[in-house]
Amino acid sequence: MIDVTILELKSVTEELKNSILLDINDVKKANHEKLVERNAEKLTLMETLASLKKDLNVQLSDEYKKGKDITVYKSKIDELELELRNLYELNGKLASIVLPVKEMYKEIIEDITRQNGGSLVEVMA
Repeated sequence: MIDVTILELKSVTEELKNSILLDINDVKKANHEKLVERNAEKLTLMETLASLKKDLNVQLSDEYKKGKDITVYKSKIDELELELRNLYELNGKLASIVLPVKEMYKEIIEDITRQNGGSLVEVMA
């Protein structure tokens, strides 16, 4: 069961990495629709990842309590940890692209609001 959970975790991690790579490409192309479409999918994948991680911890704890040698899973868990670190770094790369764009939009909106006397939209009568 532990092996299955580890494989599921790797699969979800890989799906998230692929989704983030698509996000990076879409940010570069300013393809916002695709970014928004993937958000719900990524949220579901992140929830699945958290749930599987919790399940793995419970399974390992149960095996340990039964006196089983859980070091047999060490290499697989180490590989999983490496994949999760790669996911984290890739997500950081996406953030480093998205956050400056967000800040730029914020500054543009603040400038427009300031120029319009505190209103984003200027109404001419």
